[in-house]
Amino acid sequence: MQASDTVSATSISDIPSLLSVRGVGVRFGGIVALDGVSFEVPQGKITGLIGPNGAGKTTLFNCLSRLYEFNEGEITFDGHPLKGMTRHRAAEVGIGRTFQNLALFKSMTVLDNIKVGSHCRAQKGFLAHALRWHGVASEEQRIHDDAEKLIEFLDLQSVAQRRVSDLPFGTQKRVELGRALASKPKLLLLDEPAAGLNHEEVHALGELVQHVRDALHVTVLLVEHHMNMVMSISDKVVALNFGRKIADDIPERVRQHPEVIQAYLGGEAA
Repeated sequence: MQASDTVSATSISDIPSLLSVRGVGVRFGGIVALDGVSFEVPQGKITGLIGPNGAGKTTLFNCLSRLYEFNEGEITFDGHPLKGMTRHRAAEVGIGRTFQNLALFKSMTVLDNIKVGSHCRAQKGFLAHALRWHGVASEEQRIHDDAEKLIEFLDLQSVAQRRVSDLPFGTQKRVELGRALASKPKLLLLDEPAAGLNHEEVHALGELVQHVRDALHVTVLLVEHHMNMVMSISDKVVALNFGRKIADDIPERVRQHPEVIQAYLGGEAA
């Protein structure tokens, strides 16, 4: 697994940012979860976000997907300030997300789970669908067709009509990815997508994430503890520890950063 579009630190800084995080702070009572975190996510690239447990990675993801509000700083996505933005609006402007713990509708089929992800792109409201107003049938067909294209893209054709609860864990992970992609995001937030996967599945996932970036032109922000995967597919890596940013560079340099080695890898710099 290798990054298909390796860039230098100088050239990646020249790429326009899709997401800008500036001085973001989050506090829960007396606990500081994020402390003045700043970094840029370049458009069309994969950015890895690493750090030990409790570093603040999931807190940051929850701020980006509007599950949490941040106390300090600002976050701008594609020209939209996220401060005060609702969760459904975040999906509408182009932020999609998967979760560390699967959040699928287990009794529904693969196809129907992926179709749910298109909800934020539907033009007709609840009443229109309930009364079968003009245009509803064509919209439902479009959603169905888009979902089938994603099923083919993710190689899920053989299980499209099966209940999600009957599928292996690794397949369920791909279904959740499909549901996130059904919202047609500009930025895809992947929260520990390799958790629970075996070595072969992790390798295949890394290639799939790169394929999503290249084929669908989706920018990716990835939280992951599988360091080999992060370092091999990311165009840049941001490292957090105790809520602070300790590194922000191309993978090769972050891998050798003394604070990353000490805090995350558990050793001293060579």
